[in-house]
Amino acid sequence: MQENLVIVESPAKAKTIEKFLGKDYVVKSSFGHIRDLAKKDLGIDLDGGFSPIYEIPDDKKKVVAELSKLAHSVKTVWLASDEDREGEAIAWHLTEVLGLPVATTKRIVFHEITKKAILSAIEEPRTVNMDLVNAQQARRVLDRLVGFELSPVLWKKVKPSLSAGRVQSVAVRLLVEREREIIDFKATDYYRVVAQFSTDDKTTFRAELSHRFEKREEAVAFLESCKGARFTVVKSEEKPSQRVPAPPFTTSTLQQEAGRKLGMSVSQTMSLAQRLYEQGLITYMRTDSVNLSGQALAQTKEEVIKLFGEKYHQIRNYKTKTKGAQEAHEAIRPSYLDRTTIEGNAAEKRLYELIWKRTVASQMVAAEIDRTVVTIEMNGGEAQFIATGEVVRFDGFLKLYSESTDDDQAADATQGMLPALAVGQQLEAQSIVATQRFTQAPTRYNEALLVKRLEELGIGRPSTYAPTITTIINRGYVVKQNKEGVKRAYEQLTLDSKGVKSKMLSENIGKEKSRLAPTDIGMVVNDYLESSFPTIMDYNFTASVEKQFDEIAEGEMEWNKMIGEFYSAFHPTVEQALETQSTKTNQVRVLGVDPKTGKEVSARIGRYGPMVQIEGAEGEKARFASLKAGQLIASITLEEALELFSLPRDLGELNGDRLVVGLGKFGPYLRNNGKFTSLPKGEDPYTIGYERAVELVEAHEKELATANQPVKTFAEDAEMLIKNGRYGVYIAYKGKNYRIPKGRKVEELTYADCLKIVDGSKK
Repeated sequence: MQENLVIVESPAKAKTIEKFLGKDYVVKSSFGHIRDLAKKDLGIDLDGGFSPIYEIPDDKKKVVAELSKLAHSVKTVWLASDEDREGEAIAWHLTEVLGLPVATTKRIVFHEITKKAILSAIEEPRTVNMDLVNAQQARRVLDRLVGFELSPVLWKKVKPSLSAGRVQSVAVRLLVEREREIIDFKATDYYRVVAQFSTDDKTTFRAELSHRFEKREEAVAFLESCKGARFTVVKSEEKPSQRVPAPPFTTSTLQQEAGRKLGMSVSQTMSLAQRLYEQGLITYMRTDSVNLSGQALAQTKEEVIKLFGEKYHQIRNYKTKTKGAQEAHEAIRPSYLDRTTIEGNAAEKRLYELIWKRTVASQMVAAEIDRTVVTIEMNGGEAQFIATGEVVRFDGFLKLYSESTDDDQAADATQGMLPALAVGQQLEAQSIVATQRFTQAPTRYNEALLVKRLEELGIGRPSTYAPTITTIINRGYVVKQNKEGVKRAYEQLTLDSKGVKSKMLSENIGKEKSRLAPTDIGMVVNDYLESSFPTIMDYNFTASVEKQFDEIAEGEMEWNKMIGEFYSAFHPTVEQALETQSTKTNQVRVLGVDPKTGKEVSARIGRYGPMVQIEGAEGEKARFASLKAGQLIASITLEEALELFSLPRDLGELNGDRLVVGLGKFGPYLRNNGKFTSLPKGEDPYTIGYERAVELVEAHEKELATANQPVKTFAEDAEMLIKNGRYGVYIAYKGKNYRIPKGRKVEELTYADCLKIVDGSKK
């Protein structure tokens, strides 16, 4: 008989822990949750104090049977799921399903999977913390209630097959509000003046005029006034400053920095961090804490001194500022700080290196920086130019690591070291340039910035950020997009000996990488929920719910009571919304009038997605057209909408028939002589020209001709042919086509082989 059974969530975690425990312990995995709310109906007993109705999914029944058999054949069962609320709930579900007494079953937790941590946990077991379990149950029940009751309202009032969620809907609201800011934004231009000055010893540096001009005429007039002007240094200030290292990683700061530095998505970051944790390489990856243990501080000190010397080390105790931090044990750090590199794939190595550097840098001295600000006056006070220089006197933690920022704005005139400049010193202007600049529209959120904003608002917790983003993308409410940007012309005015010269330049604007944008359906759903369920969509309400979950976790509130108070206010609003007559007018955007017919042009969500329509004349049907990728109902113009009705387009004559480009059920196509050619991805049906269209038609005809030529024939039967098709080789026999199994080589196929494939396919 085995002495001990240890149950964890994942096989990888089981494998790591097994190495640290002796032969008296068998370690098994539950493969995550073994029970969940029943999928049929609500899964909650509304009349029985909102008690959840749990069921074991079919794919978990075998695991449960194995664990149950083992649990009843050992002396002691140890529940070692993760230390957060989710892990506590898994442990409780195991006690319920396996018939283990909650009051006496041993529960162990550890912040890192190391031998010392595991053995220490076994020496000090506790029992399942029902306050943490109830906090998790409250979240699960509340989210099921919201989703179950709101979704049918959306089906009836907006569009079938939609769904809503408490945190997800608020996250979409953030993106919709930002999108509307971008749509409403109107860029204004101004002129920024930068001068290149030189000293007597011909050392040059840049300085920017402290004033910006709103009009071109003002910029030209200023440049004209600079002819023969005197430039004098009137102030030179040196300000010593310090730059302190960022604290060790929490879940959200790791997600943000991995996004900025490594280009990783939130879910990718969490998946990699989970693997590193389960291999015993880092501490637990879901945490609000920036605290480091005494042991970690001592190990970090050793590493800093070993690598950089005593003068680079400084002990720093960071305090967690997040209110209600549920996993306030320790920040994310390497389990063994003397391990600078690890085995693993490239992504795991990069993420581990980032965590290692951030942890070690947090215990290093501040960087000493001298910042110099020089003020240069023109003609005794008419205008001032400012030059800023920055010099790192002592690199400190910057020797190892520097935190990235989300600031995408252009850099100012800050440069490296400025030359030694004395007050009263005369300078010569080598060049003075006024460049036309434009105010910047707000930028769309990327995943890391959205997580940061959710955290600032107190919405969600470390375990919810990644699934929230995944859910809103999977539901089609949000897309992650890349945009190439467009060219924009701008003017550069330069003063030289002959006067002010103008030069037109161009720049690429609006380029985006992995930015989150709401879809039309996401915006329509958001608008409906905001108008009908303002409480659910309120940021403060969503944050206050999180605080109530925290109070339940701390034993200060009964979870059933909290759910009851919420539901008694929420359910009537659902019933009222279902009874209220839906007005579709708020879902239709009128764009204007079609100049050809005089009929109204509008945009709305149709059966197959976002579309525009032109009202039909009397006795005629309305005309419809789908929106292009990237177009939104909220921002499409009348001109853009009318262009969508330009299909089908007649491009000219080819082979005695019209060559037409159109848009069908399966995408854009070319039609000629009754034959159709699909337009490849990247070809725009609205702009494609005659020559390119002919190329595509001819290439398609050539492909069809090749497809009709047999690759192989058989003497036994003239009807048995192997042909080359659009998707590879296939068998054609007696008017029907048959797929050739993967791995079979055409040259090796015999007539008998082909007959077998044909017969097998018929069955």
